[in-house]
Amino acid sequence: GVVDAADQCPDTPAGAKVDEKGCQPDSDGDGVVDAADQCPDTPAGAKVDEKGCQPDSDGDGVIDAADQCPETPAGAKVDEKGCQPDSDGDGVVDASDQCPDTPTGAKVDDKGCLPDADGDGVVDAKDLCPGTPAGTTVDATGCDVAASIELKGVQFETGSARLTEHSLSILDRVAEALKRVKGIVLEVAGHTDDRGDAEMNRQLSQRRAETVRDYLISKGIPADSLKAKGYGEDKPVADNATPEGRAANRRVELRRLQP
Repeated sequence: GVVDAADQCPDTPAGAKVDEKGCQPDSDGDGVVDAADQCPDTPAGAKVDEKGCQPDSDGDGVIDAADQCPETPAGAKVDEKGCQPDSDGDGVVDASDQCPDTPTGAKVDDKGCLPDADGDGVVDAKDLCPGTPAGTTVDATGCDVAASIELKGVQFETGSARLTEHSLSILDRVAEALKRVKGIVLEVAGHTDDRGDAEMNRQLSQRRAETVRDYLISKGIPADSLKAKGYGEDKPVADNATPEGRAANRRVELRRLQP
């Protein structure tokens, strides 16, 4: 219906609907005529394929221009951003996440789980004894059920039973761990180095043990599950002749008692 002299599309298929220029209409102006355009409302200027649709390279139903995860595996379920869902926000998608309820902000491994460096079944964040040898039987504290628990980092102001500020956060973590162990009975054992009078050291270690016991009780540990005893300088674990040895001997431990 358009003479050749005015026809800008002289090879239009027979029977095709054309405009006044002799061309098939292309309503969205994407270069694909309406009759062949499977995506007739493409935004102006958008890049399209031969079907008139914006490309979706990974076939997830989200076009590349809006796809924040353009290499999603075929058949994977995705959200409106083209990404596989990650319900707990740990950076491991749900389909691969073996621990889908990880707390917000927690560091996880490639399986989406909190790390457990010593493989004892107690995650590092809750493990009071993170270097337990393989095969050791542990309880919910992550410590050997047949050994004392050394409260590493728990310190006192010089010559007193007053806990340092740093020690309080350590004991908070200890209290949370102990709450996970049912029926446990412990002796809070205080120790000193050998400097000074032996009896004074014993008394100081007793006061320190009582301070730790009282703090743990204040954090919800039943009073009847904690006893306190000061051993002074009687049970060294290192040589008191060196500064390092004396530091090791100034310690607080939790000794397991029979319920």
